[in-house]
Amino acid sequence: MTFKPAKQDLEQLSLMGLTSEAVQHQIDNFKKGFPKSHLDAAATPDNHGILCLSDKEIEHYEKQYRVLARGKKILKFVPASGAATRMFKDLYSFTATYFGVAKNFDKEFPEVKVFLENLRTFAFYNDLKACMEAADLDLDEYMRRGDYSTVINFLLKEQYLGYGSLPKALLKFHRYGAVQRTPLEEHIVEGALYARNSDGTVNLHFTISPEHRKAFLKKIAEVKHYYESTFGIKLKINFSEQKHYTDTIAVDEQNNPTRDENGHLIFRPGGHGALIENLNEQRADLIFIKNIDNVVPDWMKHTTVIYKQVLASMLLELREKTFNALRTLDGKPDNSVLNKLIRFVKEELNIMVPDGCDANTLHSLLNRPMRICGMVKNLGEPGGGPFYTIDTKGRRSLQVVESAQVNHNDPQQEKIFQASTHFNPVDLVCSTKNYRGRYFDLRQYVDPQTGFISKKTKGALTVKSQELPGLWNGAMADWITLFVEVPVATFNPVKTVNDLLRKEHLEA
Repeated sequence: MTFKPAKQDLEQLSLMGLTSEAVQHQIDNFKKGFPKSHLDAAATPDNHGILCLSDKEIEHYEKQYRVLARGKKILKFVPASGAATRMFKDLYSFTATYFGVAKNFDKEFPEVKVFLENLRTFAFYNDLKACMEAADLDLDEYMRRGDYSTVINFLLKEQYLGYGSLPKALLKFHRYGAVQRTPLEEHIVEGALYARNSDGTVNLHFTISPEHRKAFLKKIAEVKHYYESTFGIKLKINFSEQKHYTDTIAVDEQNNPTRDENGHLIFRPGGHGALIENLNEQRADLIFIKNIDNVVPDWMKHTTVIYKQVLASMLLELREKTFNALRTLDGKPDNSVLNKLIRFVKEELNIMVPDGCDANTLHSLLNRPMRICGMVKNLGEPGGGPFYTIDTKGRRSLQVVESAQVNHNDPQQEKIFQASTHFNPVDLVCSTKNYRGRYFDLRQYVDPQTGFISKKTKGALTVKSQELPGLWNGAMADWITLFVEVPVATFNPVKTVNDLLRKEHLEA
């Protein structure tokens, strides 16, 4: 179908910063679908797709970090816009179906049973108890009576503690005696430990949802002075929101745009890949990227801090070599120098160089944003992994590939997918400046063909939506990329509330 917007549609699109041509392009994507990734091989230590560092190399890079980072502007960029609703999926399901009686509680609600048995262990327990007391209710009494739904509703519902609608960043994750910390605070502490600038400033940038901005500002106002005085730092914390012009239209099964009860077109956020726009606005020499829920208490931070410094040091060393190579190429080197540079590109940057490569081609291969991504051994976590892929021009490169991008019906592609040994924990260190000190336009390095389409049911209606290329896969597809193995101890995400009961999230 051809999208023919009505007058009110044009007004809506104008407010969002979208054009009817952009919407038509999105509808065309629904019709034809996105091509699957062409996997060439799983990136592993055996085929040099993942670098495994020796103890000596780790020690070298760790020592070099402060030397190499001196005078550089360092930023920690944290995607933090999502509400915590999915964290409490089992609790929501329980309150919708439990009415005080269960034939076999343990089997019907195993996750809820674990949650209730360990309620006092959670860092938010005292807040929950106080919230119920403010309503003249005794939490212990309700637990004895088996009125679990009331207790859980006080935790989740917005008019009470509101954990179901708050962002993960503002939930209390960890306990330190009588003190509790949110992920927001844990990222501040991490920043103080490895992202401190030479002048003592710690730059943090959180991507947030507009409805949560007020709560973020309130929390920062409450804790800023404490962390500045505790760590001897000056915090500079900024926020940004996902751009409305990155939203994508929702369609029905016939690919017709869907509308709400007021006749307005329905759009959905374009996924975390839309955050390339937010990242593109940041100005720093070195950018750490890490998800909001991948935080641990202080007793577990040591390994994380070491490997963040190691990855950053590797990046800064390789970037300087790359910049020197680009300056040499500007001087029109002879063949012997060119061949030496080609070896550097192949061996140290793991970039495929075409036969007969000249100075201009090599220059374009080197003059790109750069990232080093930590990879952990695959322990069965869902999500993306490291692969060698072949693009439509026949170029082989290292990419993070999500399962949804793979043609699992192709036996050969499925075999490669299953051969993956590592998992992407979203542990990135990035350089977004070129050798002349100018910032790249990161939007020019996105592969627009790496999005994917998902379906959701709303009542009797099936609605399709599409996600833009993910921030650490398609949105960074044309970056210089290296994968480095990092310990599994650096990856401790909180996907469900009961993950907070794992030893990695409890007091030492």
